[in-house]
Amino acid sequence: MAKDSKVVLEAKGITKKFPGVLANDNINFDLREGEIHALLGENGAGKSTLMNILYGLYHPESGEVIVDGNQMQLNSSRDAIHHGIGMVHQHFMLIPVFTVTENIMLGAETDHRAVPNEIPLVKLDRKEVAQKVSDLSHQYGLDVDPEAIVGDLPVGIQQRVEIVKALYRKANILILDEPTAVLTPQEAEDLFRIMHDLTAKGVSIIFITHKLKEVLAVADRITVMRAGRVVGTTTPKESNEQKLASMMVGREVILTVQKKPAEPAEEILRVEDLRVRDVRGLEAVRGVSFSVYAGEVLGIAGVQGNGQTELAEALTGLRHIESGHFTLAGNDLTNKAPRLVTETGLAHIPEDRQRHGLVLSYTITDNMVLCDYYRPPFGKRGVIQQKELDANARKLIKEYDVRTPSPFVAAGKLSGGNQQKVIVARELSRPVKLVIASQPTRGLDVGSIEYIHKEIVAMRDRGVAVLLVSAELDEILSLSDRIAVMYRGEIVDTVNVKETTREQLGLRMAGVHEPA
Repeated sequence: MAKDSKVVLEAKGITKKFPGVLANDNINFDLREGEIHALLGENGAGKSTLMNILYGLYHPESGEVIVDGNQMQLNSSRDAIHHGIGMVHQHFMLIPVFTVTENIMLGAETDHRAVPNEIPLVKLDRKEVAQKVSDLSHQYGLDVDPEAIVGDLPVGIQQRVEIVKALYRKANILILDEPTAVLTPQEAEDLFRIMHDLTAKGVSIIFITHKLKEVLAVADRITVMRAGRVVGTTTPKESNEQKLASMMVGREVILTVQKKPAEPAEEILRVEDLRVRDVRGLEAVRGVSFSVYAGEVLGIAGVQGNGQTELAEALTGLRHIESGHFTLAGNDLTNKAPRLVTETGLAHIPEDRQRHGLVLSYTITDNMVLCDYYRPPFGKRGVIQQKELDANARKLIKEYDVRTPSPFVAAGKLSGGNQQKVIVARELSRPVKLVIASQPTRGLDVGSIEYIHKEIVAMRDRGVAVLLVSAELDEILSLSDRIAVMYRGEIVDTVNVKETTREQLGLRMAGVHEPA
């Protein structure tokens, strides 16, 4: 991208308020033709609010949006699409049971009628749309099958479908909101290649993320927001991870995990010959055995889809165990109800925060006590003690820096990162023997990641056993004391973290064993 490239999208003096929150405070931002402009900031910094304004979903109190030099009134996403703006949301807007073609043509249907202007009979031309999808897929290197059922596709391919959907609507400006939050490292690399292919063909991209390495690797420019304001714009050449982290948080951030050597004690979790099937009835966990000890972190490393999800769900009572068994502190909990597993001393940070971690329509206050609401001090003689619930929520909101105007806001109204903080606060603030943490920092900013990593290490140092499942190899290497590698449903190796490298782990995750 040339420095003198024309500005295709500009936000001038954007201010947006919600009850009790100044989300955007006089924001100025611009996007040039053929560039990747990264928008970086903590959860609650105002990034998504600004993008929702640019996409016509929110209306600012003041300020203006300029597209190709013309001031625009964007009253809806349809207006934004009409002006060539497309948005790929963090949680995809796709219908799982429909094909790729059917999802893409929704809201942009073409039809052929026997008689022009005749209303009653409309035939949707799937064949025409499928051909256009195929053409766009080849043109931009997206490799999407128009006839595939969306629900059968991996997450990374579903994201490509969203991009094709925007391009089908003739978008030349793409807003990607946390696009790598649910991707494996390999899928993220594919996405970056696609982004560069798009910009080479003149598409301009706004890239919203928390991940500093990604920003430095793919962005042309980087704008940092903090507390609703722009605090600076820089380039990868002029910056580094430490500088960007400090700009985001407003203080020095420790990017490396500080921990002393583990002092493992008694066995807390024992898993023996566990076999578990996935939703399709196929064997996803195949004869897995391992132990986790008090005072250690055992990391489960593996490419997404190799049985880690099913393993974590089986150990937390969310999935049926076909055969084998596991014990927690000596108690056999095989196929026991989640409440009994929790009461025995398990804390669970689930991979899918919205399905398994929260009741989205409940308040933050109520979500903070989902594991304990019926026990003192929150419940006495069958009666909820509301004052105790409120005091607990205010305490945890402050300790875990949950960005919300009130404890009584519904959890579904929070950003993805703040939803994750609510779960982490609830689970790690309880007295437990074992923590199963699946993707604990997915979608979080550097300040929150720093805090949660400290909390996990603190739990370990207090003698709690930790089973960490993460797609982030850096996170596995930083937090784990031992690492078990899963491949095709089996644990193919268990190593001490000090005795392996990132490259060696990567090979084992791919099913390759180094020659002796």
